[in-house]
Amino acid sequence: MVNQARTTEVATFGEVMTLFYPTTVDPLRFAHRFAKTVAGAESNVAVGLARLGHRVNYLTKLGDDEFGRFVHHFLRGEGVDTRHVTFHKTAPTGVFFKQRQPTGDPQILYYRNHSAASTLAPSDIPEEFIASARYLHLTGITPALSATAREATFTAAQMAREHGTTVVLDPNIRRKLWSAEEAQETLLRLAQWADIVLPGIDEGRLLTGRDSAEEMAAEFLNAGARLVVVKLGQDGAYYRTNDTAGTVPTHPVPTVVDPVGAGDAFAAGLLSGLLREQPLPDAVALATRVAARVIEWVGDVEGLPTWQDITEDNERITR
Repeated sequence: MVNQARTTEVATFGEVMTLFYPTTVDPLRFAHRFAKTVAGAESNVAVGLARLGHRVNYLTKLGDDEFGRFVHHFLRGEGVDTRHVTFHKTAPTGVFFKQRQPTGDPQILYYRNHSAASTLAPSDIPEEFIASARYLHLTGITPALSATAREATFTAAQMAREHGTTVVLDPNIRRKLWSAEEAQETLLRLAQWADIVLPGIDEGRLLTGRDSAEEMAAEFLNAGARLVVVKLGQDGAYYRTNDTAGTVPTHPVPTVVDPVGAGDAFAAGLLSGLLREQPLPDAVALATRVAARVIEWVGDVEGLPTWQDITEDNERITR
């Protein structure tokens, strides 16, 4: 059964949390002032797409608490459709802290056990949420939250297949949530439902056992994907379909401030390019540009650009 009434461009769901990070580059035990913001892999993608001018529908469960209301207001303010956001009476909204480092990746401390989002279940996924979207964006974080959240993820993927909604899978493996073996088994099964797969190079090695981006992409294509884009970090991104392949260089970044959230920004940029029907190399190049902007800022969403930002960048480049 294929639903042709696509009122939403992208639907996504998962856990969104309140993020705190110190205003100074200090160990958390010495930090006294914190900035408060919102972050979560799928919500980062939702905000990124909304800023780029797209209709995006986000589903989650928040705690019926002050942090839940803060997150909800933030997402609505960014233009994300939150009609499928619900509030749990007893489970809390997840919280995490980011310890900024003088160099290298920040350290992350999560407080998400038994959070409201971890109670997501198949019954929380309305068919209309999937059927009305052109793309369904999934990550490997949601199925790692709990057994019911895992079932919900597979239910959503199956619904998408039934309604002709294109499934996008970003493995986004979080080793603090599950073992490598459990992640591999689950995500390889989930990849069989995906039309587009977006692994990082290390994730691709874990999932496929292959060393090169070309071999990784071939594995996912053989499993049924139509497009694979392997994120290569400083080396850009490798894309492959059954008909074409290529590498797009990374977009230059003057100063890397915070790399967390770059993969989510990449997914938002790629989906924006595909929705705008750009040629595939251009869509991948847009993904690298959006990701590059994010890592120049502290926080997962602060650096996400608007489409006007992208347009102005284009104008400066062509002058």
